[in-house]
Amino acid sequence: MYLGAPAQVILIRLAVGAVFLSEGVQKFLYPADLGVGRFVKIGIPSPQFFAPFVGVVEIICGALILLGLLTRLAAIPLIVDMLVAITTTKIPILMKSGFWAMAHEARVDYAMLLGCLFLLAVGAGPISIDRMLHTDIVEKRIDSSPNSRQT
Repeated sequence: MYLGAPAQVILIRLAVGAVFLSEGVQKFLYPADLGVGRFVKIGIPSPQFFAPFVGVVEIICGALILLGLLTRLAAIPLIVDMLVAITTTKIPILMKSGFWAMAHEARVDYAMLLGCLFLLAVGAGPISIDRMLHTDIVEKRIDSSPNSRQT
């Protein structure tokens, strides 16, 4: 019996992974609006480097989360990504337009941040490659333990 996260974790993985994968791809499809141009506009240093870098991170980590492969590890750079996004784009809105304008603009950022924190805490769940790999490793350890050998 599996005592970890429930199978429904896949719903969080699908939402978080799909959003990050899509956003990463769009940084390359629409560089002026969502990639380098946006990074220039919000004052990110070295935007020619960081926009594609963040796009690749979002694509790779989003895909890993969708697959349930290295889920906890993949969540970490996405948490950093969301903290930078909130700091650079939502805090200025808070200062200029107030709480409610910021809350409206930050809703997806907060949802993705909390989704990533959730996945970091509970892992990928039983419907994942992580679970299959974990099961294989545990079975190999049991098979190779001295107590499991027959005399």
